Amino acid sequence: MKKLFAKYQSVIKFILTFLLVYFVLSFAYKFYLQWSTGERFYPDYFTYIVAQQSADLLHDLDYRVQVIPHPDEASLKLIINEKYVARIIEGCNSASVIILFISFIIAFSGDFKITFLYILAGSVLIYIANLFRVVILAVGLYHYPWRKDILHTVIFPGIIYGMVCLLWVLWVNRFSNIKRVK
Repeated sequence: MKKLFAKYQSVIKFILTFLLVYFVLSFAYKFYLQWSTGERFYPDYFTYIVAQQSADLLHDLDYRVQVIPHPDEASLKLIINEKYVARIIEGCNSASVIILFISFIIAFSGDFKITFLYILAGSVLIYIANLFRVVILAVGLYHYPWRKDILHTVIFPGIIYGMVCLLWVLWVNRFSNIKRVK
């Protein structure tokens, strides 16, 4: 058994580090959600900012956009040209995807400075990609509402998670401190 642990020490370390970071960040995020709900930034600040920035991008594309609090649930209604097209919930703000990304990078950490910069750059990239995801999804729902299921549950999650996987592959192959087998 000791040989088995020695042989797979790096795998065990990765899994335990990943889980620890993931649970700590998820707990911190849940704590944030509990204490951030307010009148001014409904349902929470991060989701509110994503909704407002998405509306700004849609406005730049010449759509008349409104973002208003949903009266029955913790979400924001996205209205394009007086047509209610989507609701923006906490899950639309990319925080959980960024937490997953950060957990993996820390579990495969490299030099502190490079790790920190990669986490920062990757998180910003994921956030920006998510904004464009929300905008393109909203436009798609406005013009093609019958395609809602495939747009929301297949295509756009595939794009955002595909990008995260590419960032992980780039990290492991270029920047992490894992020993390469030759």
